[in-house]
Amino acid sequence: MKTAISIPDELFHQVDDFAKKQKRSRSEVFAIATREYLERLKSKNVLDSLNDVYSVAEAPEDVEARKRATSHFKKNVLKETY
Repeated sequence: MKTAISIPDELFHQVDDFAKKQKRSRSEVFAIATREYLERLKSKNVLDSLNDVYSVAEAPEDVEARKRATSHFKKNVLKETY
C-alpha cells in the first residue's frame, strides 16, 4: 500500500543514506523500523502489565503457601533435603 508521510528533512536524509548503504529501499527501511517499533511497544505493554501484577504485595497466606510449595518441590521433585 502506498502512503505519504511528512518527516523532518534530516531524518529523511539519514534514512535515505542508510537505505543506500544497506541496499534497501526507503520504503523497506520504514516498514522494518515501524514493525520493530510496534513489537517493542507490544513487549513494553506486556512488561508493564506484568510489573503491575507483581507490584502488589503478597498476602501472608500466599507467602506461606509459596514456601510450602517450594519446600514440597525441593523434597519431591528435586529430591533435595533442606
